[in-house]
Amino acid sequence: MTRTVLAVDGGNSKTDVALVREDGTVLATARGPAFLPQSAGAAAAVEVIGRTVRRALADETASPPYADHVAAYVAGADLPVEEERLRAELLARGYGAEVAVGNDTFALLRAGSGAGWGVAVVCGAGINAVGVSPTGQVARFPALGRLSGDWGGGHHLGEEAFWHAVRAEDGRGPATVLTDVVRACFGTATVEEAVVALHFGDLPADRLHALVPPLLAAAADGDAIAGSLVERQAEEITLLGVVAMRRLGLLAAPCEVVLGGGVLTARHPLLTSLVERHYAERAPLARLVVADVPPIVGAALLGLDRLGAPPEAYARVRAHFLREGDGAQPAASSSGSFSITGER
Repeated sequence: MTRTVLAVDGGNSKTDVALVREDGTVLATARGPAFLPQSAGAAAAVEVIGRTVRRALADETASPPYADHVAAYVAGADLPVEEERLRAELLARGYGAEVAVGNDTFALLRAGSGAGWGVAVVCGAGINAVGVSPTGQVARFPALGRLSGDWGGGHHLGEEAFWHAVRAEDGRGPATVLTDVVRACFGTATVEEAVVALHFGDLPADRLHALVPPLLAAAADGDAIAGSLVERQAEEITLLGVVAMRRLGLLAAPCEVVLGGGVLTARHPLLTSLVERHYAERAPLARLVVADVPPIVGAALLGLDRLGAPPEAYARVRAHFLREGDGAQPAASSSGSFSITGER
């Protein structure tokens, strides 16, 4: 009997699922709401997976098991204890007889790396990285925000832009066009009005993400404050990748660095050029890559790995998502010639 994989890519903005046969045939896919175990709890997050699978099957009454193996690579699985909680919840609900849970950076790496190993750096709503050596050794970070030493990602960049705009308007900081950016973004006459509206919940905090594109534009136009933030973000994107490579002894030979997340895949020329330059200086043998398929494919491939699927199965999964237009075209080069494309 042909076995199946339930692949899951759970993120801060959406949850993708794919039901894949052992031969690589994609039987069903669907997209559901955000996967938020750290705020909603493991049970609520796993229920999102269940609802999304039933949507994929076009059967709201479908009951588990949904597949032989569940390959869930999700945001919020930053620590081993969090992975185990989610795995236990999935097993308890009977979604599959076998369950593997890991951070979504592993899916990005598997989707984008031609070798099956290397480093993945994600800069989307947050920032994270993982490295896997050819022998399977892993380097990773807690990725709990500033508490664990992280800097950057869309939410953090928005907060930083807002902070500088407040101080520029009230005189505590240097002048910056970010004051105008905040006023325009939030539709207020002053930055202070936006502060009060956020404080009382009249404006949602997730609107801070909307400050990132104009922040990048302001930096490109020469605003010193905006420029310093973009420079810092490029530095952090580079540090994560280089440190992961150093831990695994991968700096002395060619190594793929798969880049993902909306901040990077926006392809802003200034950020792109800064990331290119920093990697060229610190990891000249690194090959910067953006996957030609979305991370859900990486989750499916990791699931097929567990089943010992035949080589043609992997090509079939990739071909399905490329054919469906769910992936972007690849951008791969040495760090001396770097281009970012795609969206995730």
